Amino acid sequence: MSADLRHSMSPDINLHEKAGIKQQPGGRLSAPPAMEFFDSESNKVDRLVLNKFTLYETKTNYYMVGSNQSDSRFRILKIDRSTPTELTVIEDDIIYSKQEINDILTALEEGNRVSGGLNKVITAYGIVGFIKFTEGYYISLITKRSAVALIGGHYIYHIDETVLKPIAQGTKPEKNSSKNSDEQRYINIFNNVDLTKNFYFSYTYDITHTLQHNMTRPPSRRNFSYNEMFVWNSYLLENGFRSLKNNSDWILPIIHGFVDQSKISIFGRNIVVTLIARRSRYFAGARFLKRGVNDQGYVANDVETEQIVSEMSTTSFHRSGLHDNPYYTSYVQHRGSIPLFWSQDVNMAPKPPIEINFRDPFFAAAALHFDNMFKRYGAPIIVLNLIKTKEKTPREGILGDEFSETMTYLSQFLPDKCLKYIAWDMSKARKGDDDVVDLMEGFAEEYLADTGFFHSGPEAWINVLKREEKEGKPQKRRMCLRQNGIVRTNCIDCLDRTNAAQLIIGKCALGHQLYALGIIDKPWVSVDSDVVNMLTDMYHDHGDTIALQYGGSNLVNTIDSYRKINQWTSHSRDLIENLRRYYNNAFADAEKQDAINLFLGNFTPEKEKPHLWELPNDFYLHNDDPRFKRQRRSYIHWWTKDVLQPKDDQQLDISRYQLVPRIARQFDDETDPYTGYWVEYYRPRLFTSFEKLFASNMNSTTKYIPSSAELGTYDYSPFVVRTTPQAAKLMNIGGVKKWLALPNTKPKEIIVEEKKKIEEKPKKEKDNLSLMESIVSKSLNPIVSSNEAEEYKQYVNQDKNMVLTSTPNGDTDPSLKSHSEYHHYANFCCRGNLPNPITDLKVPKIDTKIYDEYLEYPRKYAIIKAAGSSQYDSSGVAKSRYQAYESWLKTGKLAVNNSVINNKSKGNERGVKNL
Repeated sequence: MSADLRHSMSPDINLHEKAGIKQQPGGRLSAPPAMEFFDSESNKVDRLVLNKFTLYETKTNYYMVGSNQSDSRFRILKIDRSTPTELTVIEDDIIYSKQEINDILTALEEGNRVSGGLNKVITAYGIVGFIKFTEGYYISLITKRSAVALIGGHYIYHIDETVLKPIAQGTKPEKNSSKNSDEQRYINIFNNVDLTKNFYFSYTYDITHTLQHNMTRPPSRRNFSYNEMFVWNSYLLENGFRSLKNNSDWILPIIHGFVDQSKISIFGRNIVVTLIARRSRYFAGARFLKRGVNDQGYVANDVETEQIVSEMSTTSFHRSGLHDNPYYTSYVQHRGSIPLFWSQDVNMAPKPPIEINFRDPFFAAAALHFDNMFKRYGAPIIVLNLIKTKEKTPREGILGDEFSETMTYLSQFLPDKCLKYIAWDMSKARKGDDDVVDLMEGFAEEYLADTGFFHSGPEAWINVLKREEKEGKPQKRRMCLRQNGIVRTNCIDCLDRTNAAQLIIGKCALGHQLYALGIIDKPWVSVDSDVVNMLTDMYHDHGDTIALQYGGSNLVNTIDSYRKINQWTSHSRDLIENLRRYYNNAFADAEKQDAINLFLGNFTPEKEKPHLWELPNDFYLHNDDPRFKRQRRSYIHWWTKDVLQPKDDQQLDISRYQLVPRIARQFDDETDPYTGYWVEYYRPRLFTSFEKLFASNMNSTTKYIPSSAELGTYDYSPFVVRTTPQAAKLMNIGGVKKWLALPNTKPKEIIVEEKKKIEEKPKKEKDNLSLMESIVSKSLNPIVSSNEAEEYKQYVNQDKNMVLTSTPNGDTDPSLKSHSEYHHYANFCCRGNLPNPITDLKVPKIDTKIYDEYLEYPRKYAIIKAAGSSQYDSSGVAKSRYQAYESWLKTGKLAVNNSVINNKSKGNERGVKNL
């Protein structure tokens, strides 16, 4: 472009028309066919991954310049600033080189020189979206980020800082001004959704879907779509880009939840465990303000938790073909409020009463909820209900009875085992003698057998050989595994008990995932091993984060509470978290709910309509308008057709996605399905060091290795139990049982059988006697349970075979026998074999000499004492010397008399010579 042409341009000249680029209806721009880059699968314009954004401004427009990671390819987004109440965003589909983008920016600077030129505003890492309150539109940008996970060479980032910029001039109200006070109030409410806490995004990995979905869908843009249920900035993006389905390069979906990643170090072989929690944006809100289900079938506190276990011998998802790396596994769980119409009034009571607001005899809302779950996860749906069944004042039991009736009604029309319902009072089991962890592990093994888990490739050959040895006949190798169905866990809040249960299920799933990868020889990992301690820490952080988002405090009861570990410490912690939760629920939840409703677009400010803070409640923001009710489904065939079909039959085999010759590309960047991970992960044009490399600084099981561990004596395997169950329980069981706590050595099969027999236990008869009569009766007729009797028997017999005398016969350590004093120790231990153990025991001569000298001290002292008392009556140096010698005989220490020191300081030569 010539200099004369640049100066002849009017402000904000349309550079695309001068370059011969045609504009399509709707504001989007298209390049000439010769400039397009095509995808060999879908024949669509190639996608450019934008991860750096620079915002420039003129008087009438914003220009957002987006670039790829290597700053070699660019796109331009134009935002009109001339009309504050309307948002006009124009995307340019042309991919520019660095020289071309510099020419365009120079031309814009020259063309707008009269009106102020082109100014750089800010550099960002992503566009959160656009929002309008009462005056004009704002753009929200990500200004700081940090890597928190790495999956298949694709980074997942946490948002560390954002900024809200007004688009039109004069939109943002001035400080300390009564004008536009409503606008400022809306800004404050919007900012109450803290985007720097637990919001995540990725440029190249779809974090809105599970790993199973991402690795089994065909690699084509036509099949690419985000799961809008988990895109928390969906409303903000739609304001500027109309729809998330247009695959715009500027769209960056953000999820709300939790992401954590750690690695298991197995003698240099790294296994990465990733935990991703996705919170649904539907019916989202605070604890007491969002309960149960809405009439669209969405439940409160709906969170999908995915546990990914992968071996990092190959970084990419691909090996010989697309998405055929066999070292990736995942398991998905779900939590959500009980799908009934129930609520709790927000008052000053710590535990407000539970009310069922509406009873539907056909349970239409619950039917919509489970139909949606069938679409997302397949069948079976296993519902694990952990609420209390027996209470002095019925609270949770009211919901339990209604939920049980709901599940009975819905299940009767479905094929067998498609919808399972298990009610288990976890709190009662914790307070009783039952081992909650062992019982829950029995449940988890059954659930895993029903749902399975995802494995991206064939199983390890060693597992095939083990099955052949067990079955006694040849076995077919499983080429891939799919998870069909899910475990849906709930308690009242879906926080404390739910997280403990999900941890135990995740622990069992981890054993199966590691076994499928050929890492361990059996599908089970021991409690108190480094790998389970690492997983426990991850789930604790996961539970605390989910609890803070929904309840306003960390977990009240952790897994340690159910294992009866550190009960005194846990009790004080639980009390503090209860107080925090109570305060937030009573005083802060209303503001949090308003912020969520504004951020998600449930409420949009409009003129001549009530403001958000003027609404009596937000019921109609989350439920259908009764004037436009959707058509009711069948009361009998309430599920969608074909949703119960296993995913193996619905999806094509991923092995067909083989590497094929592709058309030549001018650039290779993150969008390339073959080498994109290489460009993003290894960043060939950037100098990096191990200190700053995320994979190098990732949390690991090595942090559990004590600093005192010595090579050769310490077992560095992360699967070894570090503390025995007896030691873990010793200080956490009350009464006499504290000292009788013994390890549970029962096999898993017996634990599962005992769990099935729990319901067959005879119920305790209600004691109708008075308190005093009951105490007297129990003291006269003590009852010892079989478990306590067995524990006492083990306690009595535990030292039966103990050797009562020390003996060196069992010492086999060569370093011990080489010690210079070892033969003395051996002679002393074997002295019982001598005729006379006292006189025949050989003692070294040096020891005899020292002993004799000590015997001489009292005799010499007595002689000196008797002779010296009359000989040294006069004062003088001689007496001082005698007293010092006397003190040495008595104590073994030389004491210097103060008078001697004084004489020396005065220059008494006679005294000095005598000394």
